Amino acid sequence: MDGFVFSTDVRVRFAETDAQGIAHHANYLIWFELTRVAYLAEFAGGYNLLREQGIEATVVEAHVRYLVPARFDDVIRVWARCHDVRGARFRYDYVLERADDGTRIADGWTSHACVDARTLRPTRVPAWLIEAIAKAEAPAQEQAAARSSSSASS
Repeated sequence: MDGFVFSTDVRVRFAETDAQGIAHHANYLIWFELTRVAYLAEFAGGYNLLREQGIEATVVEAHVRYLVPARFDDVIRVWARCHDVRGARFRYDYVLERADDGTRIADGWTSHACVDARTLRPTRVPAWLIEAIAKAEAPAQEQAAARSSSSASS
């Protein structure tokens, strides 16, 4: 997926569907969370590392755009990228596609704020997490820069 360096697969479980076998809309936010946790495990030592430092990363906004239904037993590839890291905030973008044929099912984003776990007051994103995100996203940034320079020279 262009612009994304990380994905994880989820299978739509029967319990996640309605009577017609279509995934309930609320599950998309759960799949976003599963992907965020996997992203942090892959690139930043896991969410518990953040929590051990007395920091929580709360969701402050979420948006999902539903394009086509996900159905029972579909394997969904959830792509995620993290960016816009400033102060206490950062954002994830997501693209969900059917793993077997690449059909885009949905896309969306979540915005987060780091807070002190005890007081729930905003706190800056730790430097180590900023560095881990920058390192993880570097390949996508390099691809975008290469596309930009090749289209500018055309």
